[in-house]
Amino acid sequence: MSDLDWTTLQSRWSFPTLVWFGAGRLAELPAALAELGVTKPLLITDRGLAGAGIIANAQAALEAAGLPHGLFSDVQPNPTSDNVAAGVAALTAGGYDGVIAMGGGSAMDAAKAVAMMVGQDRPIMDFEDIGDNWRRVEAEGMLPVVAVPTTAGTGSEFGRSSVITDPVEHRKAIIFHPAMLPGLVILDPEVTVGLPAGLTAATGMDALSHAMEALCAPGWHPMADGLALTALKMIRDALPAAVAEPANMEARANMLVASAMACTALQKGLGAVHALAHPLGARYDAHHGMLNAVLMPHVLRFNLPAVAPQMRTLAHWLELEGAEPGAAVLAWLKGLSQGIGMPATLGGMGLEIAAEDEPALIRDALRDPCAGGNPVTLTEAGLREILAAAR
Repeated sequence: MSDLDWTTLQSRWSFPTLVWFGAGRLAELPAALAELGVTKPLLITDRGLAGAGIIANAQAALEAAGLPHGLFSDVQPNPTSDNVAAGVAALTAGGYDGVIAMGGGSAMDAAKAVAMMVGQDRPIMDFEDIGDNWRRVEAEGMLPVVAVPTTAGTGSEFGRSSVITDPVEHRKAIIFHPAMLPGLVILDPEVTVGLPAGLTAATGMDALSHAMEALCAPGWHPMADGLALTALKMIRDALPAAVAEPANMEARANMLVASAMACTALQKGLGAVHALAHPLGARYDAHHGMLNAVLMPHVLRFNLPAVAPQMRTLAHWLELEGAEPGAAVLAWLKGLSQGIGMPATLGGMGLEIAAEDEPALIRDALRDPCAGGNPVTLTEAGLREILAAAR
């Protein structure tokens, strides 16, 4: 029997947006914009993707439909408030009435933030996800967003927030408003086929970390748990295939959907993996997905005493062998990460934490909104223990 009090239990749930799924649906971008009433979009992507064929294909579709549009790509791998400000300036100067967010998590986060900030008078950090800061947003000034993910990782296309780096304080902040959720998402597995194996692996582990942390987060949200469990099984099967066979359309499609489900599940909560990855990424400009891949086994080991029921469920769901479910899940996770080429330590990914940086990293991790979702209450000592193990 459950120990929940069913006479008093209450919870708040929400689920995402309209999705057009299928190979080749990038060609329907003009119709997607029309669905949201956009007649002159600004396509926002990152620097590395700006010259890629998929961006050219998107622009060709817009041109064939007679849609005037612009391109903004001054977005770095960990987007900053300066990148967002430059995007707002470009959007305003061009008189655009909507945004196409196309790329990985960095481009998605920057594009959603630009679409929000174009209608605001306050600085972006005033909307950090603390308390009721989101109520400061002038929602009527926000512009509609069509999202086209080119990676299967962050799932930012299904999120109501953006992770933006404060270049002054060298920390990442979660900027939140419910209307940041894109109005329409095109999930086209064809656009992910060209992603290199290393990035496929790192972004896939990002999706896995969302599902794992959501499953382990405290609280009662059975729909989120179901999404997380299904995403974990899909990632188990599809990620190694997507890494080894880049043109495997089934694996690419399943990873896109698993990433979407994992991002939807994380509304239940995240934990120490993301609380630590955010300050590490902000200070060292390291890849978020790879940081999550490295940190995840160490955080899971730290949390195991508090997540025994979740580990029993997950071990059974994944058909893992072993007498102790937590150990079996941990062994599976480490084997999957190693099998797709992820490093086992921060040092293995070329990241050496300077001793003088550690106090600030711990401080920022403790105040990160994700810290509160960890199943074990995080303390300075606990975070130091995780960092020491991950080094």
